[in-house]
Amino acid sequence: MSGESEKTRRQFLEEAVGQQPDNTFARYGLALELAGTEPAAAWTHFTYLLEHHPEYSATYYQAGAFLVKQGKVEEARKVLTSGLEVTGRQGNRHAQSELQAALDDLNDVL
Repeated sequence: MSGESEKTRRQFLEEAVGQQPDNTFARYGLALELAGTEPAAAWTHFTYLLEHHPEYSATYYQAGAFLVKQGKVEEARKVLTSGLEVTGRQGNRHAQSELQAALDDLNDVL
């Protein structure tokens, strides 16, 4: 087997982000990969996407869910609400409905 095939998903994503820091797909994947084991590192990548690529709508749902798991409910609400605004401008009804459902679930808990 070559060294390339032996790389973990995390290693592959870290290399991709290292080579192309604005690769939204790789950075998003890395944030998801790190979310369960290294929350601070994951949040760094989510934050980067939210600040530098606010049009990358997939980030809002996952970042919101991540924040809920971290017990940061108000921050999650802000992220999900921002995502609703972004997806509304994009006309992305599917993402909007997912974000709204997540926000509704969050509101039901409180």
